[in-house]
Amino acid sequence: MNIETLIALLGWSTVINWGILFFWFLMIVIARDWLYSTQTQWFKISKERFEEMNYQMMGFYKLMIFLFNLVPYIVLRIILD
Repeated sequence: MNIETLIALLGWSTVINWGILFFWFLMIVIARDWLYSTQTQWFKISKERFEEMNYQMMGFYKLMIFLFNLVPYIVLRIILD
């Protein structure tokens, strides 16, 4: 794998991960009650805790996108230009 392929991989990985995060956000905004009802079939949690967990996990996911996809992509672009 050459550097150009790695840059393309990181770039597309960033785009796809942001798409997943955006879809997750839309599901929380549009179908919050449905998501809550499906999850409480398996896990007994309050609605407040469910919202808090989603907010925390979305923040963690966003941080991981920055740390493992976006920052290496930007560094490689800076080094090669």
